[in-house]
Amino acid sequence: MRISSSAPHSLLLAGAFIGVLSYGAFAQTAQPLPPGSPLIGRPDSEAAAKLAPVAAPPLAAAPDKLPLDKLKVPAGFHIEVYAAGMPNARSLALGDKGTVFVGSRTVDKVYAIVNKDGKREVKIIASGLYRPNGVAFKNGTLYIAELSKVSKIDKIEDNLDNPPKPTVIYDNLPKDEAHGWKFIAIGPDNKLYVPVGQPGNNVLHDKDHGQIRRINLDGSGAEVIALGVRNTVGFDWNPETKQLYFTDNGRDWLSEDVPNDELNRVTKVGEDFGAPYCYQGNIPDPEFGWGHSCSEFVPPVGLMGPHAASLGMRFYTGKMFPSSFKDQIIIARHGSWNRTKKFGGDVVVAHLNKDGTVKNLEPLVTGFLQDNKYVGRPVDVMQLKDGSMLISDDWNGAVYRVSYGKPKVAAR
Repeated sequence: MRISSSAPHSLLLAGAFIGVLSYGAFAQTAQPLPPGSPLIGRPDSEAAAKLAPVAAPPLAAAPDKLPLDKLKVPAGFHIEVYAAGMPNARSLALGDKGTVFVGSRTVDKVYAIVNKDGKREVKIIASGLYRPNGVAFKNGTLYIAELSKVSKIDKIEDNLDNPPKPTVIYDNLPKDEAHGWKFIAIGPDNKLYVPVGQPGNNVLHDKDHGQIRRINLDGSGAEVIALGVRNTVGFDWNPETKQLYFTDNGRDWLSEDVPNDELNRVTKVGEDFGAPYCYQGNIPDPEFGWGHSCSEFVPPVGLMGPHAASLGMRFYTGKMFPSSFKDQIIIARHGSWNRTKKFGGDVVVAHLNKDGTVKNLEPLVTGFLQDNKYVGRPVDVMQLKDGSMLISDDWNGAVYRVSYGKPKVAAR
């Protein structure tokens, strides 16, 4: 219908006003949050509306712009830049010849940090991949986990200057973006462990999600070894008991202070750790917890703090650090985004009781969080042969090295 130019001014204004309202309603209807969005379930309040995932800078920080002066370690420890210039540096793996492999989540590349003639060089060994977050190494072969598949590159350290393309060994993984990036590792049973997170913040998922699987190194023999896992991006095996420990991130939007992230332990195949029915071992989920008791599920061996985003973890087996670190767990906490006052953004040591539960948490590296803003975000930790520890920082695209005692050059 055409409105005459002679129509009353008030009618035109009314029509325009109704049009704006209609457009706003249409826009809201036409643009729902995508499946798995972290904002689904966000409370309708002014305070909550200010909270959203914190986007990292798109480029790696220049070496002279890294926040090394802000990072603090205990007396006797030292922290230095190990390598820089790797956008979105995430998971770490160590090659037999000392090469450090670095995955990424938001870019398409896998990096290799090479020690040569006392200097370190960063090489790109794979590109064109989709969320190649997870990396693992065994007997000359590098394994790479993308969103929905796992590949390998044989004899990678012999071909760093001209690496072959990855060969897919396992592709029976969901393609959900939410919690789709993978941390992978090879266990003492010589099997490759691959997690599959919930496809959203708090989801009553199907049989293919919320779990940890393991496969043979050729991709065969897949089996589920743990259930009720919301989103683990780090795990390792106790060097004494050989039991698998894993970090698990609690759900969002329950409150700013609960639930805590969990540190869990697998004692037998098929254990269920609660998500989405129960969190932190004692909080029934208000939506899915009806008809369930937290006593049905395996409780965590330790709590890692509210929304701390506890990610990479390794048992410390080296000899460089003080004896109190021996066989304890070093954990990177990426830091919260859905808290008014952010929490985490550090590296801590989980000291264990004799029964394998967490006795306490001790700070190892702090300072990534300054005045409620991130200047860096730790993702993964990995021990070098000399007993020092590497820490990846996806915010700055860098890797740091933590040592103890008289400063030494990292082992090649």
